[in-house]
Amino acid sequence: MNKTELIAAMADQAGLSKKDTEKALKAFTDVVAEELRKDGKVQLVGFGTFEVSNRAAREGRNPQSGEVMKIEASKAPKFKAGKALKDLVNG
Repeated sequence: MNKTELIAAMADQAGLSKKDTEKALKAFTDVVAEELRKDGKVQLVGFGTFEVSNRAAREGRNPQSGEVMKIEASKAPKFKAGKALKDLVNG
């Protein structure tokens, strides 16, 4: 499912216009992204949690040359599914 299909499905289920649904989806993604940028987290009980994972600096290897290289510390967004979502997927 791509973004357009998601918007159409959400609009159909919620009884909203596609334009309003697209605005709501954009607002949701913007709020989640801004909260993660501030190292916060967004928890939707039953669905899951969006949070930031800190990756430590480490040594890696260039797969083409085998040369050892330093990989800088970084942050990565992470989603952890909630119990209700896991149960639904596992049927």
